[in-house]
Order: sequence, then structure tokens, then C-alpha cells
Amino acid sequence: MELLRRFKDSYFLFSFLRDPVAIGSFAIFFVLAVAGFSAPISAPHDPYDTATIDVMDSELPPAWMDGGENRFLLGTDDQGRDMLSTILYGTRVSLIIGLGAVALQAFLGILVGLVAGYSGGRLDALLMRIADVQLSFSTYMVAIFFGAIFQAVFGVGRYADIAIPFLIFVIGLAEWPQYARTVRASVLGEKKKEYVEAARVIGLPAGRIVRRHILPNTLTPVLVISTVQVANAIMSEAALSFIGLGMPATKPSLGSLIKAGFEYIFSGSWWITLFPGIVLVALILAINLLGDWLRDFLNPKLYKG
Repeated sequence: MELLRRFKDSYFLFSFLRDPVAIGSFAIFFVLAVAGFSAPISAPHDPYDTATIDVMDSELPPAWMDGGENRFLLGTDDQGRDMLSTILYGTRVSLIIGLGAVALQAFLGILVGLVAGYSGGRLDALLMRIADVQLSFSTYMVAIFFGAIFQAVFGVGRYADIAIPFLIFVIGLAEWPQYARTVRASVLGEKKKEYVEAARVIGLPAGRIVRRHILPNTLTPVLVISTVQVANAIMSEAALSFIGLGMPATKPSLGSLIKAGFEYIFSGSWWITLFPGIVLVALILAINLLGDWLRDFLNPKLYKG
């Protein structure tokens, strides 16, 4: 209760409630996130249950158009799956991949940044050169490389079973240098301050100094980066799915749904691509606007109050 009372009286909540863009962005993100993660309960149909899917229902238009049916509010896709249900399940998959990839990026990047910034010297130079090399490879190149290795070792058929952890691994591995560079810069500034020198003087081990004293003071820029990186990870998943390196067509994500309907958009079945595209744009826009507000709030030089 005390924590709740302090949150209600905080300047963070006061500033948030004064910004209509932040409120609107959070409302959109909250609705999409709740709808996505509650898909097994809220979705009218289960797109993973082939027993409930009839190919004769494929490419039915939305319920308000001629030829539409009330049981398919947003129509059906080329496999006969309910578009509303696949969008809900696809939103959940995209959010899981986005959040999971950012968690992996943050873990690797913070670890490397802390070690490089605090240690300095040759170890710092080595880790930063590795980060520079990693930045030279795009997410798509990493996906192609590891996707080819996996399919050669385990076969194409098993890819669908591990598509989500595979994409989390690929996107997380490709983007961790963003965190490493930011954390390293913060550590270089923090380790010269008096409180760190005092901790060294009293004999605290380096691991404890980094974990208990330096790390908490580097998390502000990490939090800002994370909001942007979630949106970037979701876009990366959508792009990889669109070019055939992401989620398979049998397991919907927002990217795979857009890809599945793209070839039908000029034949009249525009809803297969349009509705997932709208949800994807709304989700990414909401996250980016929240990230912009959070950046301005945490930076007193930018925040106007």
C-alpha cells in the first residue's frame, strides 16, 4: 500500500497524466498487449486447431461486406482461419519475440558493457571491437546464417517447432552492441566518481562494486533504449517473416500474416494484409511514442514538464 501511495504521488505519474500523447500511446499498447496475451481466452477461434478450420471458408470478406459471415468479423485468410483470431494470436507471438529478444539483447549488452567499461585496457578494446564487428552484420544476415545451419543440422520440418526461440536468439544476438556501447559509456563516467572510489578504498570486490553501485546508475539509458528496441525487434520479426525467414505460415505472427495476404491484395482479398498491417503499425507507433516520452522525462535537458 505504501508503494502504491508513493506511485500515486510521484512526479512520474503526474507528468504522464499531463501528456495526452503518452496516455493515448499507453492505452493502445495496453489494449493490444492484453488482447494478444489473452488470445487463448478471448479469440473466437483457435488458428492452431486444424479441426476447426475449413478451407471452404478461405478468403471470406469481413462481416459487414457482401459475402461475409457474422462468425468471421474481420473475414478469413487464405487458409480459412478467422482473421480476428489470427491477429490476436499473431500479436501475442510478435510481442513475445519482441520482449524476449530485448531481454536477450539487454542481458548480453549490459554484461559486455559493464565488463568493458570497468575493466578498461585491452579487454575493453577487444570487447568493443567484437561489438563493432557484430554491428557490421544485419539482423537478416544473422538470420540467414543461423537459419541455414539449423536447417542443415535438424531439417526444415523442425523449424516450425522452434521458430519463436530461434527468432528471439537471432534478433537478440544481432542487436546487443547497442546496449553494450551505451552501458560502457555510462560506466566510464560512473567509475571515476567519489562513491566508487570510496567503495574501492574500503575493500569491496570489483563484482560487488559493479553490481551494487555502478549498474543501478546505468539503467536509465537502458530503459529508454529498451522501449525503442522492442519496437525494432517486432519490426525485425515482421520483416524476417515477410521474406520467409521468420514465423512459418502455420503459426501466425503479424509479419507472417502480412506476408500471407500480400499476394492476394490485388485479387480483392485486401483484408488479409490490411488488418494485420494496421495492428502492426499501431503497436510499433505506440511503443515508439512511449519511448520518446520516457526519454524526454528521464532527460531533464529535454523534458519541458
